[in-house]
Amino acid sequence: MLVILSDIHLGDGTCGRSISSSAFYLFGDRLRELAFSASWRKDGTYRPLQSMDILLLGDALDPLHSTLWLEPDPDGTEIRPWSDPRLPQFAAKLAEITRRVLTQNASAADVLRRAASGELVTLPPANRMGQPASKSKVRLPVPARIYYMVGNHDWYYHLPGNAFDAIRSEIIQAMGLANPPGPFPHEAAESEQIQELFSRYALLARHGDIYDSFNYNRQAGRNAATLGDAFAVEMLNRFPLEIRRQLGDQAPETLVENLRELTNVRPALAAPLWIAGQIREHCQGCSVQDRLKAIWDQMGEEFLALDFVRQADKWLQLDMVDALEVILRLSKRAKFNTINDILTWLKHRMWESGEISFAKNALKETAFLNKSAQFIVYGHTHHHEIVSLDATGATPYPAAQIYFNSGTWHTYYDLAVYQPKAQKFVPYQVLTYLCFYTDDERRGRKFETWSGSFA
Repeated sequence: MLVILSDIHLGDGTCGRSISSSAFYLFGDRLRELAFSASWRKDGTYRPLQSMDILLLGDALDPLHSTLWLEPDPDGTEIRPWSDPRLPQFAAKLAEITRRVLTQNASAADVLRRAASGELVTLPPANRMGQPASKSKVRLPVPARIYYMVGNHDWYYHLPGNAFDAIRSEIIQAMGLANPPGPFPHEAAESEQIQELFSRYALLARHGDIYDSFNYNRQAGRNAATLGDAFAVEMLNRFPLEIRRQLGDQAPETLVENLRELTNVRPALAAPLWIAGQIREHCQGCSVQDRLKAIWDQMGEEFLALDFVRQADKWLQLDMVDALEVILRLSKRAKFNTINDILTWLKHRMWESGEISFAKNALKETAFLNKSAQFIVYGHTHHHEIVSLDATGATPYPAAQIYFNSGTWHTYYDLAVYQPKAQKFVPYQVLTYLCFYTDDERRGRKFETWSGSFA
């Protein structure tokens, strides 16, 4: 049994809230149920699983969304995700953020570690009739081999070098991973363990960031920062800090705290709508509304003037560059509300036209074309979906090839589709995972997916 989850985005708490630990307790309960169900075989007998596999398909930890990137080192050195990773300060900064992430999410990491040790999932033995010995006091541990692949928010764990090996060792220890301390893989070809896993389940999985030029630079590869990193750090992470620094107590505390949730707003380019809504709700009659807009405008100008951003223009898709220009080079005389029509159009153009799906990219995968993979799995979009790609053989049960997106585990503030110009956002948490079976597990079933939301 293989369980795949991605885009959990566990952060250090400085930029929005991670999904609550209760989601991991729920996941633990579901793992027990899944393991018991998988122990029923195609011939109708019960044979307990001896182990299971869990794949974290990128962005499990989220060191990108941390205000620590904006804090200079004691010697005054400023380190950003696009700084030279060969600098010793880079690994030191990443280590500091990673430790905070692990500390902030200790309960979540504990669930995974207990799954790896076999403490979390135990099963009753089988009796001589091939049925569960439910009354037996004996419980059989089912340890999980947990593998970590990186995405665009945690790509730093793909960097080579002893300093990064040390950071990865801390993650392995905290989460009970089966990875060696070398670079966590971004592609299956970088890990014999992952290749064997995918072969066993007739599956190909990748985070999917390679299909998003805002968050992946094909020329530089996965060991390099992107414009998405710069936008996250210099705009989303920084804005609440700048308000507090420049306005102090003049800005209501509730406004500043809610603006920390910018990192959880979807879509990300709806950030100004979120800001406008928060100002309307928490800053009615405030004398600083115009100054809030001025701070955002100034930050936008500084962002677009960064050497790293100007260089990114050479490889970034035109549509996304245009979108950033619209958002960040707004007239300084305009208020947030005056840009709603433009942003609503952008949202429709870029997120509701079907482009949120990466399914068409699965059709180009070698593993799809040569039929070596029955299942193609991506993450990254946070949009759970199942798309039938191809089928061969006789009905009603042909050999099928299917694309899955593993969705996300995330706190969301989702822009309402009714009158979006009213800046209405709906908060909820999302939890999705995929499960694949091999041999005769789960009475011969091949897969199942589960996605839920809770507030």
